[in-house]
Amino acid sequence: MTQPEATPPSARTRVRRVAQRSRYDRATLYAIIDAAYVCHLAFADAQGVHCIPTACWREGDHLYIHGSNGSRMLKLAADGAQVCVTITHLDGLVLARSAFHHSMNYRSVMIYGAFEVVEGAAKTAALDTFVDFIAPGRAREVRPGNAKELAATTVLRIPLDEAAAKLRTGGPKDDDEDMGLPVWAGVLPMALQPQAPVAEAVLTDMSTDTPGYVQRWQAQAQARRPDAEAVLP
Repeated sequence: MTQPEATPPSARTRVRRVAQRSRYDRATLYAIIDAAYVCHLAFADAQGVHCIPTACWREGDHLYIHGSNGSRMLKLAADGAQVCVTITHLDGLVLARSAFHHSMNYRSVMIYGAFEVVEGAAKTAALDTFVDFIAPGRAREVRPGNAKELAATTVLRIPLDEAAAKLRTGGPKDDDEDMGLPVWAGVLPMALQPQAPVAEAVLTDMSTDTPGYVQRWQAQAQARRPDAEAVLP
């Protein structure tokens, strides 16, 4: 499937502050979205402005969310209200030689627009995709949602045709006159890392094979080096 090219920014998505950090190409947008498990959805109603975290996943050129039919947020979004969805990954704390130039390295996406309701077979398929996004192959292993569960669940999607990414990488941007100050400067990297899987207690009495995706998670956890020495000059 051919990947869409960059979409020209709209009045809402055009990055004006430090514009050189903006990206509008699909490859960057997709990579940031696909690395996220949670987005924040901002909306306004009669009670004011709200911003609520919710699970998310991407299929093609749409971002999906789901939840209970009773959700105020989902009810409003299902009615076509204008919303703003954000995703942020924090990659490091940037320590400069002056307080003013301290910063953070990050990858972020903002999406504007309106959600549409996903129904019928497409709804079931979308929920299977979400389960497989969490653990590839798990949708075919577990009990699928029954009619009552599906009826109680709302699935929505929003197109990525009005979206922008903004990123910061690299070290501090100090002023020339501060470069000689006897102060440590650099980046304190950070990342979301897998930990060792914790089996539910009842599994110890059952002959349940450990699935491949759990084994891979375990391997990633073992590959971590939390005791690695800091890189110092």
